Amino acid sequence: MKSRIILALAIFLTAISAYCQVNDLHNSALEIHNRAHKEAIEAHERATERHREIMETHKQSFASFRNARQVYKTVSANHPNVRYTGRVVKSDDGSVSFDWSGSYVEICFTGGYLALRVSDTKKNYYNLFVNGVLERVFATYGKDSLIVLAGKLKGSQNIVRIQKRTEAEQGKTTIHSFELNSKGQILNYDPGRTRHIEFIGNSITAGFGTEGLSKDEPFKPETENCNLAFGAIISRYFDADYTFIAHSGWGAARNYGDTARVSKTSMKDKMMQTFDMYQQPLWNFKDYTPSLVVINLGSNDFSTKPHPLKEEFFMAYSQIVRQLREKYGQVPILCVAPPLRGMAFEYIKEFCESANDKNLHFTAYLAGVYNRESDLGSVGHPNYSGQRKIAMNLIPYISTITGWPLTDKPVE
Repeated sequence: MKSRIILALAIFLTAISAYCQVNDLHNSALEIHNRAHKEAIEAHERATERHREIMETHKQSFASFRNARQVYKTVSANHPNVRYTGRVVKSDDGSVSFDWSGSYVEICFTGGYLALRVSDTKKNYYNLFVNGVLERVFATYGKDSLIVLAGKLKGSQNIVRIQKRTEAEQGKTTIHSFELNSKGQILNYDPGRTRHIEFIGNSITAGFGTEGLSKDEPFKPETENCNLAFGAIISRYFDADYTFIAHSGWGAARNYGDTARVSKTSMKDKMMQTFDMYQQPLWNFKDYTPSLVVINLGSNDFSTKPHPLKEEFFMAYSQIVRQLREKYGQVPILCVAPPLRGMAFEYIKEFCESANDKNLHFTAYLAGVYNRESDLGSVGHPNYSGQRKIAMNLIPYISTITGWPLTDKPVE
């Protein structure tokens, strides 16, 4: 009996000790919890106070930004002193829209600051030149973007030029307005160029893949740069303005990969449009008259089968020439055939020789004028090196046709 009492007492004391230990642990945990909760509340209060400080700083910064913005002024995109080259549409709201590759805008301004408010249906890439020097490449996209073209330029006057590198398939650009320093002005700008060349062509004319690193590289809009294409190079050599009416893959009668011998629409139709990607409105053919037209078509017509028949190709090509004559009169036209002596070469040569038109001329950049490795960019199209060689091949013909003298000026 005594041993049972001792055992029960031991069990009781053990239970009491365990209870005390559990209670101590509970109290310790509760203390840790309360301390953590207190610290969390204090951290939340500090975060809330920091948030208030940030919001106040943001309000002050926004107020400063808003006040700073008040020192700038806005002028419409169709300001009479802004010089546009190419096919553009000036709307009643003051905006200016275009989509052809190579379209460019030149602005002479004072005040050292110039920004561009712009929208784009897709995403295009532009070259930015400041006082004749390529500064950078920028992109236009979205419904409303403000792009600073020049910040704190020195000098009483500065000239900015933006040039659309990419083709119309990448989107149509609309310039809504320009932003200037409150004391800045857009001045009348006359670059002194009296010559204008219109180039009608395909991917080579548009500068497809000119910045590609190899012929096996796939096409990317970022590597398309019309400024490195032979038309821009030739225009720089002769100090001429230029317009590109060019679309990759399109031909005179048949476009690349078409399952029909004659495409429903081709460059004979597209050349009449104001916008590359929109059939309407048609171009007015009054905003400029070129001194020379260069046609570079034919390679896509015969690149894949079925090929157009000779009479079908003649009909399309003659429509192109006829439309140019109706709109531009007797300006010189240089018809450039693909270099390989195939159907396009033979047909264009025969067409020009039989046209009885003293201002219609034929040539081709020679096969092998550029090599098939280092002179090729994306998807086997000529890169800048290859395009320079094409330009060097065509410049003497243009000099002879127009009477524009050859000079020691570099072809670049």
